[in-house]
Parts: sequence; structure tokens; C-alpha cells
Amino acid sequence: MRKVVDWIYRGLQVLLTLLIAILILPVTMQILARFSEHVPNYIWTEEMARFCLIWIIMLGASVAVRDGAHFDVDVLPHPKTPFGLAVSRMVVHAAIFLVALIFLGFGWRFAEFGYDQNSELTGINMISIHIAWPVAGLTWVLFTLEKFYDDYQLMKMGKAGAHEPG
Repeated sequence: MRKVVDWIYRGLQVLLTLLIAILILPVTMQILARFSEHVPNYIWTEEMARFCLIWIIMLGASVAVRDGAHFDVDVLPHPKTPFGLAVSRMVVHAAIFLVALIFLGFGWRFAEFGYDQNSELTGINMISIHIAWPVAGLTWVLFTLEKFYDDYQLMKMGKAGAHEPG
């Protein structure tokens, strides 16, 4: 299972890199069009940049969940045992999991809403953008389940260490 998750994670990283490379084109064209009379002002560049940015944000958040690079607030004292660390991580991962389920559930309805719409500028079906929300939710679910498994393993190790004579 971990190999599948690793493959998905690497695919997201490659996709992010491609989207950033693609984003450079319309943004560069917009900048050049503002400062040069020789470059035409294309309307599609603004929409393409916006769509790339939406996907970059959603996929970047997915990568951040896997990397543990999302921000969290230290509300509880720092745990001193592996068991306590596992429990505190599980609290954070449960919160992320809840948000992931919200993104997955409401994102699916959002994507269905996008299916019935087309972009006015390019004519692209809006599901190609709206589907980013449930995709992000799905990857967050997958990555937090992996984190829960790691937390459980740490918790088992912490319990075993707690029962050994000191």
C-alpha cells in the first residue's frame, strides 16, 4: 500500500512542477503585453493562469499533507513519550481528516455544479477546475490514513516501552 501512496505522491509532485512551468507562459505573456505594443493582449492568459493557480494550490496542499508541512498550532504541551507524541499527532491528523472529508463531500457537489457550466472566455467545461476540490480531499484522506497508520505504530512502540522495567 505504501508503494501506491508513494507513486501517487511522486505523480502529484511531477504534476505540480508541470503546472508551475505552464503557469509561467500566460503570466509572462501578460507582463510582456502590458509593457510592449508588439505583444497582443490575449484574454485567455488570465483564465489559464487562474486555473493553473487553483490546481497548484490544491495539489500543493496535498503534497504538504503528505510531507507534514502544513501549519499546526501547539495547543497541548510537547509530549515527552512516543505514546504521547502519537496521540498528539493523531489529534492533528484527525482534524486534517475531517477537513478532507468536507472537501471530498462538498467538493463532489461543487464538481457536479461545475459540470453544468462552461467558461465564457475559453469554453472549457468548469468541471476541469471544480474537480480539484474533491481530488484534494481524496488525496488528503489517503495521506492522513497513512499518517494514522504511522501514528498507530508509534503508539504501539510507546506502549511497549512504557511496560518495560526502567
